[in-house]
Amino acid sequence: MEQFLDTYIERLRPLFPGISPAAAHETASAFLAFKFGLYSNAARECSHAVSLIPEGGPYSALKKALNILRVNAEDRDNSQVNADLSVFFTDEERAYVAINLPPENVEDPGSLTLDNALILIYAAALITSPEDEEALQEHRRLIVRMLTDYKKALGFE
Repeated sequence: MEQFLDTYIERLRPLFPGISPAAAHETASAFLAFKFGLYSNAARECSHAVSLIPEGGPYSALKKALNILRVNAEDRDNSQVNADLSVFFTDEERAYVAINLPPENVEDPGSLTLDNALILIYAAALITSPEDEEALQEHRRLIVRMLTDYKKALGFE
């Protein structure tokens, strides 16, 4: 799944040229705060990043990923651990997610949506925020493990 992640990152690399360094750093910070369980910080950083990211195309998908992460961070901050289904990727935005499965192959839509949001945010932050690259690379194994959970559904087994 390492190669799958590398291919995904390279597919996204040319799609985010308009992200400012501030937006890129906030995106990376949102990911890292969520992974460290700092949910109120993650929610705040998601909101701030969304306000800095341009509109349209892959930017809309990244904004949606940040909004998905924000609502899930708020829920976890309030001790609600079920993945939130109120915010989800549209068909157009799903063109930019890593794990695109037919609905009949999705066992847990909330978890898949959150996983896709985390993977997209991770990849976008890695691409756009060189100052956070080292901290993000430390979490690469986590992203690979997430992808490995979907290995069979993606047809790699």
